[in-house]
Amino acid sequence: MYLKSTLLALAFCGVASTAQADSLYTLTGDTTGAAIFNRPVEDLSGLSAIGTEVSFNQFSFTVSATGAYSFLTTAVFDSFIFLYSPSFNSGSSLTNALIGNDDLLGTTTSGFVIDLDADTPYVLVTTGYEGFEYGQYSTTIGGPGDVTVSAVPEPGTYALMALGLGVVGLARRRAKSLKMPEQN
Repeated sequence: MYLKSTLLALAFCGVASTAQADSLYTLTGDTTGAAIFNRPVEDLSGLSAIGTEVSFNQFSFTVSATGAYSFLTTAVFDSFIFLYSPSFNSGSSLTNALIGNDDLLGTTTSGFVIDLDADTPYVLVTTGYEGFEYGQYSTTIGGPGDVTVSAVPEPGTYALMALGLGVVGLARRRAKSLKMPEQN
């Protein structure tokens, strides 16, 4: 599947002559059991009445050079991709949406060509057409600059950080109360 994905991506980069593929970046993932959201329709004019509870993955990144970039996703399911900038919120999936695509070369492919600015945060969201559409996918991004992955902390990371800060606060309070001199 991934060899086929790469070959399709290279073909798409060649066909999308407006996107100069000096650099290629490929990511793979699986939306099985992932978080769900109500996806937008392809033209971003509203939320889908069909894709109301679809699994999704998000990939945060920046590019090193301004220019036209091609995106090609191949999947084992009816894939749908969206690009957001500067952020993505699954509870408000129309906010910051730049472009979306479904069925580029068939039902299991999605893609587009779009101009990106260097050092601007972007989020690529991979999802399915309907709630039962999920599984493995591969996305290739081609353009004039390198793609740099941005770390997106998981919700559990935030919970652990909050817990750690709470423990540090309690320890400081306890240390402060032990150091207080006795009053005569």
